Amino acid sequence: MAIVLCVIGATVLQASAMDLEEALGLVPEHDVMISYDEVGLEQLEDAIDAFRDALGIPPQLNELNERAVTEFAVAPELRDVVNSLSQCYYTLADAFLPDGSRQAEETYLKGKHWGLRSLRMNEQFAELEPDYPKAVQTETDVPAMYWAMANWLRAAEFDVMGAVTGRVPPKAEALALRILELEPSYVNYGVYRTLGAFWSGLPSSPTERALVTMLGLGRYVQDLSRTLEYLCHVVDEPQLCPHGPIDPVVDEYFENRLFFAQYYLMEKGLWDEAERVLTSILEDPVGDSYPLYNALTQERADKLLSEIRDR
Repeated sequence: MAIVLCVIGATVLQASAMDLEEALGLVPEHDVMISYDEVGLEQLEDAIDAFRDALGIPPQLNELNERAVTEFAVAPELRDVVNSLSQCYYTLADAFLPDGSRQAEETYLKGKHWGLRSLRMNEQFAELEPDYPKAVQTETDVPAMYWAMANWLRAAEFDVMGAVTGRVPPKAEALALRILELEPSYVNYGVYRTLGAFWSGLPSSPTERALVTMLGLGRYVQDLSRTLEYLCHVVDEPQLCPHGPIDPVVDEYFENRLFFAQYYLMEKGLWDEAERVLTSILEDPVGDSYPLYNALTQERADKLLSEIRDR
């Protein structure tokens, strides 16, 4: 059942009821370890408050202003806290805020700004940032890159053409490819899901493609062959992916299959195959390893199945 929120995303956050150690304990290598319900939401909000308290973020800091966040002083030893704050903002927007809402967009922007703040704590990155591919090659902090990229791309969905004209795709791709070099398994092989969705969600209409080409960004248009190439690493689909999944445990993280159905099979009009994959998600138990995202993914799979069956 979807969780309906009435008031979330206020600028002024209250003092956290959770200490920093407990908050960091909710953010292990993979997902934020909370349940997909009101209790989990409360824990997530408390963790965000704890991270803000640890960083000393004042209520008046405008987190929607990239420059204000970049200029905010952060001790080097707190970089992990910055990364965790970026991750939790992403999780709040993705799992608990209404899709397409202004609240969700603003929360992704906050997560993006803190992710970029973390990257700019690397002096080499900050100095080379105008040459983004070169700057990214100086970075080794995978969580910083991943959550900056993830929030950036989700915020970009609110204005895809604006993001393209703002040269977001090549920067996001540079971050993703660097993560592939360093730690592709991070967040259950999340970079493969990201790149699959990335190539599926780029401009696809003839008018949009022409505009992208005029901007000198002609390669950044929808390319479902690339989508399949990346998603085949995280699904067990021998008919379309003869090389098999990169790791046999990929099916345990339901979002891998969801992205395959949503961003490739449905985009290709392979409705029967999409229905089969989505049904497999609903048939599997959520389990204890990924309580938030497996439950959330089942809800999303059910909605997509309804769309397919309505056809």
